[in-house]
Amino acid sequence: MALDPTKHADWEIAEDAEKNMKTIYEVADQLGIEKEELLPHGHYFGKLDYRKILDRTKNRPDGKYVDVTAISPTPLGEGKSTCVMGLVQGLGKRNKSVVGAVRQPSGGPTMNIKGSAAGGGLAQCIPLTPFSLGFTGDINAIMNAHNLGMVALTSRMQHEANKTDAQLKEIGLKRLDVHPKRVEFGWIIDFCAQALRDITIGQGPGKLDGFTMKSKFAIAVSSEIMAILSICKDLKDMRERIGKIVVAYDRQDKPITTTDLEVAGAMTAWMVEALNPNLMQTLEGQPVVVHAGPFANIAIGQSSVLADRVALKIADYNVTESGFGADIGFEKFWNLKCRYSGLKPNCAVVVATIRALKCHGGAPIPVPGRPMPKEYDGENVGWVEEGCANLVHHIETVKKAGINPVVCINAFHTDTDAEIAAVRRIGEAAGARVALSRHWEHGGAGALEFADAVVDACEEPNDFKFLYDLEMPLDDRIEIIAKEVYGADGVSYTPEAKQKLERLKTDPEINELSTCMVKTHLSLSHDPSLKGVPKGWTLPIRDILTYKGAGFVVPVAGAISLMPGTGSNPAYRRVDVDVETGKIEGVF
Repeated sequence: MALDPTKHADWEIAEDAEKNMKTIYEVADQLGIEKEELLPHGHYFGKLDYRKILDRTKNRPDGKYVDVTAISPTPLGEGKSTCVMGLVQGLGKRNKSVVGAVRQPSGGPTMNIKGSAAGGGLAQCIPLTPFSLGFTGDINAIMNAHNLGMVALTSRMQHEANKTDAQLKEIGLKRLDVHPKRVEFGWIIDFCAQALRDITIGQGPGKLDGFTMKSKFAIAVSSEIMAILSICKDLKDMRERIGKIVVAYDRQDKPITTTDLEVAGAMTAWMVEALNPNLMQTLEGQPVVVHAGPFANIAIGQSSVLADRVALKIADYNVTESGFGADIGFEKFWNLKCRYSGLKPNCAVVVATIRALKCHGGAPIPVPGRPMPKEYDGENVGWVEEGCANLVHHIETVKKAGINPVVCINAFHTDTDAEIAAVRRIGEAAGARVALSRHWEHGGAGALEFADAVVDACEEPNDFKFLYDLEMPLDDRIEIIAKEVYGADGVSYTPEAKQKLERLKTDPEINELSTCMVKTHLSLSHDPSLKGVPKGWTLPIRDILTYKGAGFVVPVAGAISLMPGTGSNPAYRRVDVDVETGKIEGVF
């Protein structure tokens, strides 16, 4: 008997379920995974040899492809990962062959406010604690690979500063002449460490203590290498992409890559094992593939192409997740991930909570780490109806992709019948199937209506199409995303961003690069305080980054930091270890 989620924390529910969970061998066996295709990491999770699986199943037709996205969330999130787990469990209850595909949690949110992205209540993936604390080492591999690139760059700058051209030639090097103010790369760490956003390095007194310059840290999951892991198709593709990463520019404004630094091969060496997707299970024993972990407001925000390709070959349904709302995560799933993978989804789920709809309809905005405002305690159908404008906007975004939308009302026990009825009425009028799901409280048994709606949507034909062609000029791409997906009236540019835009237009490789927008997830606009569907606004582009390894041009709107900050009441305050048993408690 599962614990009651209204009385127990997520980690307590997970710990209780783990007493009777399947071994990783049993999970693999139900998918038909052969012995040599499973790479166990202990008894309860492991990796999958994607090359062997894809080679063996190459003639097998793909299963149904379902993406889970959401409305614009509150700072507390909409429960997309919970909905993925609930849907997988619900499909399992309907005796469907199903795999979930989700992102690996970052240590930053896990030890901060948001949690581990394992789901919640009776819709989680397990084992929770190792999943949240390093798992199989993929993010560590990304940190080592990325930071090795910075080691190569900064050591090269030091040696060039202290050696003549003749001395460099003696050791087989040519002068790269890095401009110290045009270093694009930084360091990464998998925590929210605001004190490292802007730093100065190389301050030692001697000439062998490094090159003195300004530098920076970003969170690990925002690394370009994480983006490459998300979209690469195999090891050869990864090696080529890592070699194209631009780390800096020289004094003549020419790009300097990891290939120029002769470090791309060594960086790739750290990533070989990380290329294999990870396998674990839901609370009810259905398989879950975990791979990659990028943020959606500052990166691509998807589990990997490889994870989806594997899942679609080994199950009849693959339920994957896109980060944040449909304006960010789904837009990138639609125009980036599907473009790279060649895969076409059968259905997209838009998750909504009554709580968030009230927030978009005029209720006070919740603050992470503080109690919910008392205004959320009682029924308020008016706020819900007003907030549904945001829901309808996201439904329309999914429909523009030619995909069948399903709205999942991610129910809490505090939601009222009248509030739920309002969402159902408005969502159906907007052309979506609407399903109530109580998976958080009841697991798969609470997600049967949800599962049935998704099955029905997958059986209908769709007309999938991209929002833009790569031949479209970059500024037109930015504008079409701003207008058609965000609802902006237009786009403005800072002088720096405008200069970069004009320079990029002359780049012969520009039509090979997709557009990966960066903005807040808390609003359709660039301003997190603007809820609902803001009107009469312009999207301000303050910078444009170029990730040639991943194949992205990255326009940055608003004040987004690649290094989030840790709040005043972080989760690590409640994590501890029983020193007698070694059991870790409090990870959620």
